[in-house]
Amino acid sequence: MCETGGPGICGSAGMKAIEIYHYGGPEELKYEDAEVPAINSDDVLVRVFASGVNPVDWKIRQGDHRSGQDPSLPRILGWDFSGVIEKVGSSVKEWKVGDEVYGRPDLTRNGTYAEFVAVRAGEIGRKPKSIDHKTAAGVALAASTAWQGLFEHGGLQSGQSVLIHGAAGGVGTFAVQFAKWRGANVIGTASGKNIDFLEKLGADEVIDYEKEDFSEQLRDIDVVFDTLGGEVQELSMKVLKPGGILVGTVGIKDEKAFAEAGFRTAAYMAQSRTTDLQQIADLIDAAIVIPVISRVFPLKDAAEAHRVGEKGHMRGKMVLQVVGEE
Repeated sequence: MCETGGPGICGSAGMKAIEIYHYGGPEELKYEDAEVPAINSDDVLVRVFASGVNPVDWKIRQGDHRSGQDPSLPRILGWDFSGVIEKVGSSVKEWKVGDEVYGRPDLTRNGTYAEFVAVRAGEIGRKPKSIDHKTAAGVALAASTAWQGLFEHGGLQSGQSVLIHGAAGGVGTFAVQFAKWRGANVIGTASGKNIDFLEKLGADEVIDYEKEDFSEQLRDIDVVFDTLGGEVQELSMKVLKPGGILVGTVGIKDEKAFAEAGFRTAAYMAQSRTTDLQQIADLIDAAIVIPVISRVFPLKDAAEAHRVGEKGHMRGKMVLQVVGEE
């Protein structure tokens, strides 16, 4: 298939990929031959070693992200990768063939459930040297979401308190570690089986949501970082300090209610930027931040990865291994 979106996109045949032709369940993911994407002048072509699996993948597969007349099918899913640059565009100066990189491509383009992906040069960073491609493939989207949510949108500072909902998930595990590194008092909500795990990652306190009500235990929280949505947002108003902020990765259900109560809100979609990815890679290489990978599937088993992921309660991230590593 050819990517839509302008000239210079289609390439020659020659790769395996997971494509979807219709919105629906995991059975719509088809493992088949596809065309290697050609690159624009500001792109690089990356040979994908591994691809991350994220909730946005099955949301798009289900059709949740459609808007108006969506011409995007068929398409390749996946927006998290680690690999090696195979080709650089004519205007790209900062990267060269053979560089090991990771990142998150634009959601409007074909994704990373494939042996090759075309991605803008400004959306990639150098892969952390201390981890393999399978591990690095689970970093860019989740870590950028946590980084930008806490620091850009939440303004989290040393000495402040942060409550992280969904702390054991893909974004949450990075948020716990980033917040601890920044010097915040870190509180997470998670199931009881993840309490010891999160404390080892740096959480100062973990509240078992199956047994405890965080809204009855906490007060004067500076930042609530919410990866869940729903009822936890309403309950979070009880724990924020005056002027505090709720940062939501899945939107804000009732911004007006927060504003009337004297709180701030921020909803956002993280961007993949070289500067952020480099800072994150440095923290990983310094062993300050540890990526958490729960399961690795071969590329052809992407449908099974979706079935597992949609059940929820996953610790850290899942990835698809595209090529083997020594």
